[in-house]
Amino acid sequence: MALGDLVVLNSGGCSKEGDRVSNSSVNNMAGNQMGARIAFEDGIGSRRLVQGDNLAVTSASAAAAVPASTASANTSTSIVYLPPTVYFNDLRHDAFEACTPSGPSESGLVSKWRMKDRMKTGCVALVLCLNIGVDPPDVIKISPCARLECWIDPFSMPAPKALDAIGKALQSQYERWQPRARYKLQLDPTVEEVKKLCGQCRKNAKSERVLFHYNGHGVPKPTANGEIWLFNKNYTQYIPLSVYELESWLGTPSIYVFDCSAAGVIVNAFVERQDWDSGVSSVAAMKDCILLAACGSDEILPQSAEFPADIFTSCLTTPIKIALRWFCTRSLLRDSLDPSLVDKIPGRQIDRKTLLGELNWIFTAVTDTIAWNVLPRELFQRLFRQDLLVASLFRNFLLAERIMRSANCTPVSFPLLPPTHQHPMWDAWDMAAEICLSQLPTLLSDPNTEFQPSPFFTEQLTAFEVWLEHGSERKKPPEQLPIVLQVLLSQSHRCRALVLLGRFLDMGAWAVDLALSVGIFPYVLKLLQTTATELRQILVFIWTKILALDKSCQVDLVKDGGHQYFIKFLDSTDVYAEQRAMAAFVLAVIVDGHRRGQEACLQSRLINVCLQHMQVAPPGEAQPEPLLLQWLCLCLGKLWEGFPEAQVLGLNENATAICLPLLSEPQPEVRASAVYALGTLLDTGTEPSRDAYCYDDDDEDEERSKAEQEIAKNLLKVLSDGSPLVRAELAIALSRFAVGHNKQLKPMAAAYLKPPSNSTLTSLPSLASVRSSTNSYINAGQLTQSLNVYSANHGPVLRVGSDSSTPAREVRVPASSPLASSTVMHGSPSSDGSQHSESRVSLTDAASNGNIRLPKSRSLDNAVYAQCVAAMYTLARDPSPRVASLGHQILRIIGVEPVVVKPVRPTGGVGHPRDASLSSVHAIPGLARSFSWLDLNPAPITFRTPPASPPTRTQLMRRVCSLEFSPHMRTASDAGLADSILAQSVTASTSERGLVPQSTIYSWSCGHFSRPLLSPANDDEESLARREERESMTLDRIAKCQHSNVTKVSDQNASWDTGCELGTKAVLLHPFIPIVVVADEKETVRIWNYEEPFQMNNFDNHDGANRGISKLSLVNELDDSMLLVASSDGSVRVWKDYTQRDRQKLATAWQATQGHRPGARSVNAVVDWQQLTGYLYASGEISSIMVWDLDREQLAWNIPSSSESCISALSASQVHGGQLAAGTGDGSVRLYDIRTREMLVCAMRPHVQRVVGIDFQPGLDPAKIVSASQSGDIQFLDIRNSSSPYLSIDAHRGSLTALAVHRHAPVIASGTAKQYIKVFNLRGDLLNIVRYHNSFLGQRIGPVSCLSFHPYNILLAAGATDAIVSIYARENSQAR
Repeated sequence: MALGDLVVLNSGGCSKEGDRVSNSSVNNMAGNQMGARIAFEDGIGSRRLVQGDNLAVTSASAAAAVPASTASANTSTSIVYLPPTVYFNDLRHDAFEACTPSGPSESGLVSKWRMKDRMKTGCVALVLCLNIGVDPPDVIKISPCARLECWIDPFSMPAPKALDAIGKALQSQYERWQPRARYKLQLDPTVEEVKKLCGQCRKNAKSERVLFHYNGHGVPKPTANGEIWLFNKNYTQYIPLSVYELESWLGTPSIYVFDCSAAGVIVNAFVERQDWDSGVSSVAAMKDCILLAACGSDEILPQSAEFPADIFTSCLTTPIKIALRWFCTRSLLRDSLDPSLVDKIPGRQIDRKTLLGELNWIFTAVTDTIAWNVLPRELFQRLFRQDLLVASLFRNFLLAERIMRSANCTPVSFPLLPPTHQHPMWDAWDMAAEICLSQLPTLLSDPNTEFQPSPFFTEQLTAFEVWLEHGSERKKPPEQLPIVLQVLLSQSHRCRALVLLGRFLDMGAWAVDLALSVGIFPYVLKLLQTTATELRQILVFIWTKILALDKSCQVDLVKDGGHQYFIKFLDSTDVYAEQRAMAAFVLAVIVDGHRRGQEACLQSRLINVCLQHMQVAPPGEAQPEPLLLQWLCLCLGKLWEGFPEAQVLGLNENATAICLPLLSEPQPEVRASAVYALGTLLDTGTEPSRDAYCYDDDDEDEERSKAEQEIAKNLLKVLSDGSPLVRAELAIALSRFAVGHNKQLKPMAAAYLKPPSNSTLTSLPSLASVRSSTNSYINAGQLTQSLNVYSANHGPVLRVGSDSSTPAREVRVPASSPLASSTVMHGSPSSDGSQHSESRVSLTDAASNGNIRLPKSRSLDNAVYAQCVAAMYTLARDPSPRVASLGHQILRIIGVEPVVVKPVRPTGGVGHPRDASLSSVHAIPGLARSFSWLDLNPAPITFRTPPASPPTRTQLMRRVCSLEFSPHMRTASDAGLADSILAQSVTASTSERGLVPQSTIYSWSCGHFSRPLLSPANDDEESLARREERESMTLDRIAKCQHSNVTKVSDQNASWDTGCELGTKAVLLHPFIPIVVVADEKETVRIWNYEEPFQMNNFDNHDGANRGISKLSLVNELDDSMLLVASSDGSVRVWKDYTQRDRQKLATAWQATQGHRPGARSVNAVVDWQQLTGYLYASGEISSIMVWDLDREQLAWNIPSSSESCISALSASQVHGGQLAAGTGDGSVRLYDIRTREMLVCAMRPHVQRVVGIDFQPGLDPAKIVSASQSGDIQFLDIRNSSSPYLSIDAHRGSLTALAVHRHAPVIASGTAKQYIKVFNLRGDLLNIVRYHNSFLGQRIGPVSCLSFHPYNILLAAGATDAIVSIYARENSQAR
């Protein structure tokens, strides 16, 4: 099932449906509360659309370009083939080599949404200075004036009783917002009483916040210095109290509320003091202090009778009551609604199903939204999310600003808030209040009348949905986001709100950041406790988006038991596999490096659930989704990683056997994840309690060791995988194996130091009992060839050391030694060029002379260790630099270090002839930190780093020469080197564990969920337009080529010296840009613009020892093309952005050929790429043709070449998928079709010498082939008559070096080392000859080394051994 099929969520019922709907219906259905389909982009599944001959496209432009008579006679030519599939366009190809991706953040997002200093207000001090009956001397009251204090008329009862009632009422109003705080009340206090009150509050609150509320309606206004007034004991004097003293008594953190006239003076004095004392402690104290003042420094409190006297306190503590009273006098209801009815509104503020609860809910949403849209994020977090009481006070402060500004009074705060009294959301509040109040008379007259909720939240969700249709990161954030948070509290709106929230989170990391900053986290965490099945899918999706960007939420999930919700969902069978993959991702994040999460999931049987769904179905049945398989593996890997108890349980549950089939899955991500999961089952000994689980006795220890050996042996199956992502995980898994089995692998790597003896041969494991990964028995010769891989490319000199105080030593062992040919390896070919290559890996069980002592193990065990050592060397020379770097790290773990020495001529012993090429010893790039060296001191050799003072180069070379002699010529001290190594007890140390590289497949895979999933992948409009333009251009040019009458290809458009030191080895013309790509024998790639001409870019294909170019091809030539560079050693590399100077990136690299024929000096690989099918064909000095599926990055077929001679030329049809022609060294030609069962279609031998070039003839006839041999003859073949060629051309008398066949035009060209090129048509007529001319205006052409036609124009590029590249066009042609 494609990843685009997922759940249907219904806003009313949110039930799952089976029908698939398009993503375009999401918005409509969600907006109408009918449902929303969550459609996901498939980042993992197969992208191949169609293959082979089904890719025929009728060319309208071709038909238009051809006369009717011609078109009728050549109807087949109106069919052309434009490959639709784009390869190497996944996330893993973008920057695998350049950087290591990061998974979910460890410490939260950039905005720091999680408040580290979250606190609460623990104590509240209420100070009322009313002095009822006595007016302050500086206040002249109007008549009538405001009299109510806490909604109590102080003159309705005796003054002492009224003062006490007002104090209790104020405390009751605050308890509505913070019921758990301690309250201290002081009525008309003295300075000493206030000081004592502050001390008690700070003592009770400890480090929590203290609220100090001051009502100064019965005392004078604060002084200019910011002093407030209290009383003396006899109430005969007003006593000033400095705000500085008050702050020193109360301490921090604290919040002050000053309800008095000119309260802004106090705030100014506080700010001025902070300016005077600008130290660090003062800044911190300033941040921990919050002030709310009723009015500005030059203002007095409103005295209108329509307001209470403590209007500021009323707004802060009873917002709904004061807001509705104020609104009623200004709304259209003022004539029909009695304001006194406001006090009779039915319901409770905490019950959202009642009128009062609805109003309070809407008010909270409105004020939160205003603050969210006006305040900076950090200030919003501090004031509205850090402390519940502070958040409530500031919401109500926004109301106070609106109401009091209408009375020409401006409340002041510190920190200062921007004006909010005219925010548009207040209009929404007014409308909601009017709708609710319009029902009030009916509800009061008839208690049985059902309250009708306000449409406020529905309308706001609709507004949010409209923003989702048109909003983006570049636009203003949605104003309704805090309202969406509030709507989650309502069961009736919850499903729709979650769907819209999920769509918003899917827009990117910035959206998740905003949602978390607004406070969405505790809400969605609480929702995991719900049992509503209709919310499961969207909740899993929302948590997927959150955890994809912030790993720290794992602690909260485990603490609240949220992991069980996702395990249950993962085990569900009634949801789509893609959704279960999200649940697996969430669980993987929960257990990622979190021991409590690992333990909780282990107890919840997560291992059993994952293994149950990982099992591959029998052929013919529906297979599990790749994304689900991938994340099941990653989830298990994270659970097993560093958790021995879980590893043992996994082994007991037969996890190895269940994971093994996944190593052959088509998707590289699944294979890499399976390798990662199996690798985490290998114990590195990092747990101090390792013995507590399963190592109580030797039998269990041996059983665990056997299980790990079996895992390592099976992992070697992916050693030749086409994806570097998979091979990188293999390298990491082997590094874990190297640490856990260090004492077995180090002797295996060091055994080459021991001279071979007759007794050693008898102790080796039987080669007949060792099978390759392909289950075919291989002989000793093949083993020797496979083990020559590392030494052939990097030299067989090796340093093995253990500490920095002892010297290292180097020796060589001939490949003829049984020690060098006793290991099995499924790896890359050698390109040394010698039959007597030397091996760096050897194997022995126990020498009968007693000198070599290996740990107790069976012969088969040693064979596994030998295979692993050989694989480690193969990984160290991987074509991918990153994989090779990981291979180097493994070699360090087992004590192997290469050395850098100058090439010296070897001195071979009797009976051991050496090729001169073996004397060159190369360092592995990036392995050694500096030059390694040898010491002449006879100290025993150990493992690890070199000594601090290296000897001179002369001593180093002399020492290497002394070690070049045959084994029987060595001294006694040399013979004892292995003894000194193997006698040590080598264990996995902390330093070795520190060398284990970290896996990246998990981080890479997390990137999938951090990208948009709900919207389809919209290709860049510019890219689509470019594709359409190129398709049209291609069709037009193909039609012209097919019907062109070429007479000559001799006009030299350009000719220049490319600067290739060893001459041009390969040349390639870009089909749409006037550039030519050339490469020399040293694999330096140069990109030239041939119209200017100037060099656009140049880079080295690789920096390995053995170099030689085989083929240049373009991948995705109709789109953003990539450059495929095949080397003569069989390695293939694909480069992105190759035309941009110094910005080229390696998309992928792998070894396309494995092994080579006995006696072959090198692979001499021949490669061709077929865009139609996505197949790459590779052969050479091997016994087969390897067919690679580059969509899967996997070996698809291994076609036997059926010839005793090597493949010397290879060509894949670019118009017929699956067809390829091969020429051999003995002059034979074979045609293969991989779509047939036999694959080999026909074979013939038209030549007597080596085939130099071969290709399909232009046009659509798949049966006609052109081939050329080294002797100079060109044969035109028709496989329907395989007895003999139907046309032969004696083009050159020997020394033919290159052949080029145009893809669509009836023209071919051949080149020779004698400095001329011949051009023929398909009838064999010689059209023209391009010769070398020594004149000033003559042709500049050297010995021809390569030829290449432009695919859609009649342009011929020719490269020569003298670095000259020339481009020729048809006569009188202006085409470029």
